[in-house]
Amino acid sequence: MADETAPGGAPRPFNILIVAQAGRLQYEALLFAASLRAMSPRWNGRLIVAEPERGGLWRSETAIAPDVRAELERLGAEVRPFTARLFGERYPQGNKIEALALLPGGEPFLFFDSDTLVTGELADLAADFSRPTASMRRTGTWPVEELYWPGYTAIWRSLYDRFGLEFEGSLDLSQPDEHWERYLYFNAGWFLGPDPAEFHRRFASWAVAVRDAPPEELAIQPLDPWLDQVVLPLVIHSLGGGRPGPELAGLDGNLTCHYRLFPLLYARESDQVVQVLEEVAAPNRIKKLLKQHAPIHRMVFRGQGADVRAMFDRQALPKDEAEIRKAIREAGHWVR
Repeated sequence: MADETAPGGAPRPFNILIVAQAGRLQYEALLFAASLRAMSPRWNGRLIVAEPERGGLWRSETAIAPDVRAELERLGAEVRPFTARLFGERYPQGNKIEALALLPGGEPFLFFDSDTLVTGELADLAADFSRPTASMRRTGTWPVEELYWPGYTAIWRSLYDRFGLEFEGSLDLSQPDEHWERYLYFNAGWFLGPDPAEFHRRFASWAVAVRDAPPEELAIQPLDPWLDQVVLPLVIHSLGGGRPGPELAGLDGNLTCHYRLFPLLYARESDQVVQVLEEVAAPNRIKKLLKQHAPIHRMVFRGQGADVRAMFDRQALPKDEAEIRKAIREAGHWVR
């Protein structure tokens, strides 16, 4: 088991990784960094912002704007470039896989999607980094039920067999057979582990293997955009991890919020999340940068977020996210 303490018995600091590039992600990263510093002043690890370089498998412009980069660095972020050699523009979700190579090996890490806000003190997170895990704020998006598909068990077993992994130990036996929650499945919006080097090695090589030569049981299954979430459970299980315990409830709880899109944030997230967003966006040096991004400008600074929020009862939200999106669109407030 990895050493979870620093000399003197203090909790060992962990590093945080996010990805940012030109466009929407750089402004999300700015909000992440600002919320981290405002809400988690005692956290003392490194915030590494991975920036894919133009070139390799990225042809479009990827460089973070100089003024946004300067503010990220003022907030203590280390902006570090990497070259996408495996996924790139054709599968941008692969950035999180390749960016793991930027982290120092052997040091505990916590990856977040950039569309996340820190809403509490991460230094209080009682995480066992020796046991990898990931976000359970997910729905049954994959595998997709098809007319001639072989079923959940056959599909997931084929993937575990492909990489020589034991399958039964990954199952939640409290769930019925052929129900999607019986099988190890995560949202890749956050994941953690003790060693990013080994995590990266398995995640990258196995994702490429599944993409290029999937088991025959996956013949009619879509892998875009689900490839990262298909392979992530295999990596975590292979490293001795599994579903997160109650000690990590603060992630996707009172410590962080993976909001995904600003209209959805205003429609369904807590008052605390909205308050954090608007407070960290308020300082002039940050506001003037965020106003360059139309969705933030409209939602946060022109009041459309408040209009969206007034449309919904957070205690009785529609069960289907598509209904929320449709209502926002019909009201003329949808942005992304």
